[in-house]
Amino acid sequence: MMEDSAEGRARRTADDAYGDQAIGAAGALADTVRRRLYRYVCEQGEAGRADAAEALGLTRNLAAFHLDRLAEAGLLEVERRRLTGRRGPGAGRPAKVYRRSDREVSLHLPPRDYASAARLLAEAVERAGAEEALYAVAREEGRRRADAAARETGTAVPATLGELAGALARCGYEPAAPPEDGAPGGEVRLHNCPFQTLAAEFPPVTCGMNLELMRGMVERWGGFTARTAPSPEGCCVAISKNKND
Repeated sequence: MMEDSAEGRARRTADDAYGDQAIGAAGALADTVRRRLYRYVCEQGEAGRADAAEALGLTRNLAAFHLDRLAEAGLLEVERRRLTGRRGPGAGRPAKVYRRSDREVSLHLPPRDYASAARLLAEAVERAGAEEALYAVAREEGRRRADAAARETGTAVPATLGELAGALARCGYEPAAPPEDGAPGGEVRLHNCPFQTLAAEFPPVTCGMNLELMRGMVERWGGFTARTAPSPEGCCVAISKNKND
């Protein structure tokens, strides 16, 4: 029987609104230029209109139009600030700076609720004290992903930080541009936390799972070490090259 209480109607209204938002976000990315701009902003961490236009070979007005459409769809966040660092008279108007929104967009037809399933499983792991079993499975999955990526792309095992960043990107991560190999403190960090919503609610379980997933990948590739390195932005995992390699 369909629930017809006030609570049920409110839930259906909220679900309908979320579905409309998800469809709108998916529609915004249907345009090739917008997909390229969205990918560029994600790779850079943040970008202004002029930088995005120059990088993609677009006019500034065209880049601004599509960036604003991505913001309206909830895919990008916008902040106004002066990019030159100048202040006072003559400093010019603050410019729009775009970064990826923290809002998650998931479109399933018909609707699915995998987020609730993940929360329930994470809570069950915590209550049962089954973290070690989860971490072992995550490391095995990391090895499997590394093998799958190698088979699908036919690329060699990554040997430098740049090659590692490329390999992680092919696995669905968004690595920041790494420093030159041999540079002090050289490591690869990720712009995105792949389990951000779950990590906010169950940080020890989720961050530990992600760490072991990454360890399984770099273990299969060899020459790198994944460690926990909390950051106010992005992923809590950092990967560095082994000193003896």
